[in-house]
Amino acid sequence: MKKIILLAIFVFSGPLSAMVWPQVSDGKLERYQSFKSEHVPDRTIEVWLPPGYNKNNQYPVIYMHDGQMLFDTERTWNGQSWDLDKTVTSLINNRQVKPFIIVGIYNGGGNRHSEYFPQKPFLNMPQDLQNSLYDKTRGGENKLFQQPVYSDLYLAFIVKELMPFIEKNYSVNSDASYLMGSSMGGLISWYGLLEYPEIFRGAAALSTHWPGDFSHQNNPIPTYFQAYIKQNLHRLNKHKIYFDFGTETLDALYPALQEPVDKIFVEHKYPIGYWISREFTGTNHSENAWAERVDLAIRFLLNQS
Repeated sequence: MKKIILLAIFVFSGPLSAMVWPQVSDGKLERYQSFKSEHVPDRTIEVWLPPGYNKNNQYPVIYMHDGQMLFDTERTWNGQSWDLDKTVTSLINNRQVKPFIIVGIYNGGGNRHSEYFPQKPFLNMPQDLQNSLYDKTRGGENKLFQQPVYSDLYLAFIVKELMPFIEKNYSVNSDASYLMGSSMGGLISWYGLLEYPEIFRGAAALSTHWPGDFSHQNNPIPTYFQAYIKQNLHRLNKHKIYFDFGTETLDALYPALQEPVDKIFVEHKYPIGYWISREFTGTNHSENAWAERVDLAIRFLLNQS
């Protein structure tokens, strides 16, 4: 039977009758509606606890972006999810990883691009390029960026507000915190690791959206990501970092853009076993695709090299 625990600690944003709660079949899901922040708009946070969670143990934590897409296919906009409760429980039962906690951070809706686009690379762009990105739309009249880029504030929210709350209310190993996301969530994951290497021990970026927008040709954006990584990779010391990409639909843009990033790691002589870049030929850009291979990313992050 599916289980969910609702913790009414924060102010709810709507009537209970209007809410549709995600469900999990393995472990427990604890939900915080309208989690308050001084840095970003309030949002929902979900905490998944592994089967047998025991306060006498200390658990690693993976902080995941796009939290509304992680568990329940019946509650997502596209009928897909990462099915993490099933995947992680299987990994734990088969002793492929030790039990850990997942913190799902709901995205900012229309502000998603503004929250996940790495801010320092953006600010390093010429002003005319920044302005042109702010003018872009994503279908109809919807702006690609509905707010100025504020991913530094989003990371501050995670590090200064969310993580202290999690560490106060759950039994966690504060030295084993990780970031994970896909597409734009992949961008903010590696960026968060490079911005806070003293806080996070690793990051997984699945189908990293290196284009930054949806330009196919003559797109200068990836070069600013590459420059930032090249300038800041020295800040990592045996941190785990996982990249992957498919070759179909939107992922078809990624192989050529992942290659120069991989080259940076090679030239930097980043320790073998602490970073990996994997291609999944024939796979597309979807939660179904990420669900099929997220176990590999989790095992890479949590298992010692």
